[in-house]
Amino acid sequence: MSTKGFISLIALIVGLLLAFNSIYVVTEYQRAIMLEFGRLVQADIKPGLHFKKPWAKVSKFDGRLLTADMTPESFFTVENKRLVVDSYIKWQVKDVETYYKATNGDEATAENRLAQRVADGLRNQFGRRTLHDVVSGKRDELMSEITASINVDAVKLLGIEVKDIRVKRIDFPPEASQSVFARMAADREKEAREYRSQGKEQAEVIGADADKQRAVLEANAYRDAERIRGDGDAKAAAIFAEAYSKDPEFYSFVRSLNAYRLSFNGKDDLMVVDPKSDFFRYLKDPKGKN
Repeated sequence: MSTKGFISLIALIVGLLLAFNSIYVVTEYQRAIMLEFGRLVQADIKPGLHFKKPWAKVSKFDGRLLTADMTPESFFTVENKRLVVDSYIKWQVKDVETYYKATNGDEATAENRLAQRVADGLRNQFGRRTLHDVVSGKRDELMSEITASINVDAVKLLGIEVKDIRVKRIDFPPEASQSVFARMAADREKEAREYRSQGKEQAEVIGADADKQRAVLEANAYRDAERIRGDGDAKAAAIFAEAYSKDPEFYSFVRSLNAYRLSFNGKDDLMVVDPKSDFFRYLKDPKGKN
């Protein structure tokens, strides 16, 4: 290759490198700034294809909504009750120039500084409220106030807009948890005893009512049985009377046979009776005339 051709090749390569270093793209979800020798010359570059000086440097940052998980910290309520609070922050780059100057464009640095401010805000808000307010009663109001107060300084000092602050979990410290659990267990046991006592009382009422109903049913059944038995005896007596009136002699004979069968049922039975007694009437004369 000739010297002229070699120089042309070198010039082409250098031109391509300069062109490559002069073109950059900013996407829709990015925020960008331009630096020249460490000096900020352009901030908040819009998305799209752009050109720059070859020696200029473009720094890009994530412009989407980001989430920062805070380390759980201890706060005291107005009753001096210690709570362990676990929370998170939703934030977004608002002012690119301020964000870069305050954090050098580092997300970790931004989240650490933001977390410190949020922790101070939570500490102040918890210190003015009761345990009931921070746990359930006014938590939404609490979070809204903290978000509004933190957002003002965050935008001004860090170039960050705080979209939302939320508490994920509120716990008692480990040393207090056992006593709290013991008290809760005692309360549940007390309720259980009350329920058992009420159940026992209701069982006694139901049992007494059942016994009463059983006694009434048995009395009614005995009354009906006695009435039926009386009706049966009356009908039997009427039948016997009717049969006796038709043939008194035969009825007397049957009664005597039954009396003999019952009297002489055992081998060792002994009777002292006058032989002339009417009891032996049919033994002496089957016709029963004597």
